[in-house]
Amino acid sequence: MEAQKIKIAIVLLNWNGKTWLEKFLPNLVRCSEQADIFIVDNASEDKSIDYVRSSFPKINLILNSKNHGYAKGYYDALSKIKADYFVLLNSDVEVTDNWINPIIRLMQEDITIAACQPKILDYNNRNKFEYAGASGGFIDYLGYPFCRGRIFDDIEEDKGQYDDLKEIFWATGACIFIRSNAYHQVGGLDEDFFAHQEEIDLCWRLKNAGYKIMVEPSSIVYHVGGGTLAVGSPLKTKLNFRNNLYMLFKNLPFYVLLFLLPLRLLLDAIAAFSFITKKQGLEHVMAILRAHFEFYFMIPKLMIKRRGINNSNIIEGRFPYSIIYKNKILGIKKFSDL
Repeated sequence: MEAQKIKIAIVLLNWNGKTWLEKFLPNLVRCSEQADIFIVDNASEDKSIDYVRSSFPKINLILNSKNHGYAKGYYDALSKIKADYFVLLNSDVEVTDNWINPIIRLMQEDITIAACQPKILDYNNRNKFEYAGASGGFIDYLGYPFCRGRIFDDIEEDKGQYDDLKEIFWATGACIFIRSNAYHQVGGLDEDFFAHQEEIDLCWRLKNAGYKIMVEPSSIVYHVGGGTLAVGSPLKTKLNFRNNLYMLFKNLPFYVLLFLLPLRLLLDAIAAFSFITKKQGLEHVMAILRAHFEFYFMIPKLMIKRRGINNSNIIEGRFPYSIIYKNKILGIKKFSDL
């Protein structure tokens, strides 16, 4: 017998996150009565699932046999969940009262909206935006992502300056609402990304399919961030550089790639050189080299993935200039000054 379809499925991906579940799950349950909660576990070894089973026996559990990372972990789980809306939520996020209703109401009113995020603030510094998403994600023509409220490492204080409802380029994977039929239409999260920037790739494919991505700042959550891979992790460096190249190759027209890829090779070489004088510098240089080699070996597979994408170079939220030049050369640190 086919499982009954539900309206809203909140899906948390967990890997050794018992501390976060103990801290944030009770509040999530309290603030999310209109939704069904699923916890997808990537073979944790810290008794996370024992805690959930004993403390919240009504929460749905999906147990993966190994750590598949963010992309495949969610990809496999969402293929098993029948809902109108998916809400992908990091386990280190504190939600607030009425965090669901404004976004669901917006998406019900406009069926061309495929995904939406709330305003993301820093859990530990609650008057500032949080790195992963802030008040909506954008991207420059070279493929570098940034946010309303965060350009690279320059993070703004939240003074209500980005409280307007706005179409964006990408919504953060820390807390993203997705219309399930649109998600499946474009093939879902790309499991080859493992982790980092997979949500930007997903949003880009949704944009190429004609959908809108929005931020609804009247919904607010607080994100700790960096709970799985530390900021200084060479693995994080590799994933960010590699996945960014994957994303560009999949989603851009070929005539743009012919110009862009050689330029990105140069810029990535400059980035690698900048790591040399830093702590663990050589490890990060090697991470960037590995990122490029993995990208080159993946090109035949990426060529196949391009076939189902209507590649466009003119999309709302993709800025026609270099954010590196604006931020590093001109010294612009606020989104509102761009």
